[in-house]
Amino acid sequence: MMPGEKAPDPRETRNAAEFVACLQALKEWSGLTYRELSARAEARGDVLPRSTVANMLARATVPREELLLSFVRACGVGPGGLEEWQAVRKGLAVRGVYEPEGEGEGADEAEGAGEDAGEGAGEGPVGGADPGDGPHAETDPVPAVGPAVVWPGEPVEPQDGAPAARRPGPRSRIRRALVATVALAGLVLAGFSVVAVLRDGHGAHPPRTLTAPAAGDVRIRVIGADLCLGERRGSRTGQIHQVPCADAKAPLYSLTERGGGRWRIVSDHPDYGPGCSGIPSGGRIPDAAYEDSECGDPSRVEEFVLEPYGAPVEGYRIVPADSATPGSCVTVVGDRSADWARLAQAPCAPDAAGQLFSFDRRS
Repeated sequence: MMPGEKAPDPRETRNAAEFVACLQALKEWSGLTYRELSARAEARGDVLPRSTVANMLARATVPREELLLSFVRACGVGPGGLEEWQAVRKGLAVRGVYEPEGEGEGADEAEGAGEDAGEGAGEGPVGGADPGDGPHAETDPVPAVGPAVVWPGEPVEPQDGAPAARRPGPRSRIRRALVATVALAGLVLAGFSVVAVLRDGHGAHPPRTLTAPAAGDVRIRVIGADLCLGERRGSRTGQIHQVPCADAKAPLYSLTERGGGRWRIVSDHPDYGPGCSGIPSGGRIPDAAYEDSECGDPSRVEEFVLEPYGAPVEGYRIVPADSATPGSCVTVVGDRSADWARLAQAPCAPDAAGQLFSFDRRS
């Protein structure tokens, strides 16, 4: 923030995209990093996770009102400025464009309907995966049932009661029996293959050995698929996703014991350097993102209990230690079978679906 330099004026914007660009300019005007904005909001009693701010500034929709106010206050805007940001946001939420005058009657009623229809949905680290976090599923067409196969040289069966020119002889019946036997054998072999695939959890890879947590370099693998934890290269959010293990190269993870059965999951990112995996805002948000950031941030949960699950052990849960939302586990949310599904804090499930991991040694 340069001395005497005025903060960006939201009243100069006319649509949601310009409004978000003005928010980005406000952040630059404040001179604060994502981490500093989160800490400032925390000191005021607001909740402003770093990943939530990054997601807000990457979208083309107006944010929720409470998120907007937390962000603008953290940037250093006073009460008068807050009212201006609120007024512009309201106009955009109601009509899609901002008009400084003549908002019209019934605006308050229209705002609720407009926001319920999807305005600002998904600004926080919630539910399903982030846009672009995986391929779109395609539905295979159902094949049409064609006519019965007629072998060369075999007479066609009569239709509609017409007399047959010649009945198939014994050789034809033997041939059909052999074909049926071969088809049945193929179905049996296919059945065994399906069972093997289901047992393994992933058709292209052999079963993998479960590895217990131990200090040192690890690759954190999601149980049931050849997917490992990592970030999207070039993203500034720190959001952790499940990615194909062959592509899980950023960041590199390691485990550090903290005593009392607690662990710190240390990340080494090629662009941002060393950091720690954690849950923002002390875990107060039930569906807060599981993300990588700088170590030592007092507003984050950065220690975890790595709990074995099942007898015999089927995998290990990553449980945030001292989270403000008890009974939470790090969870793959959204489509748990999809590449780039994101991870977040969620209630620990009785069947531990999407919550089991292996800490494979990394050489």
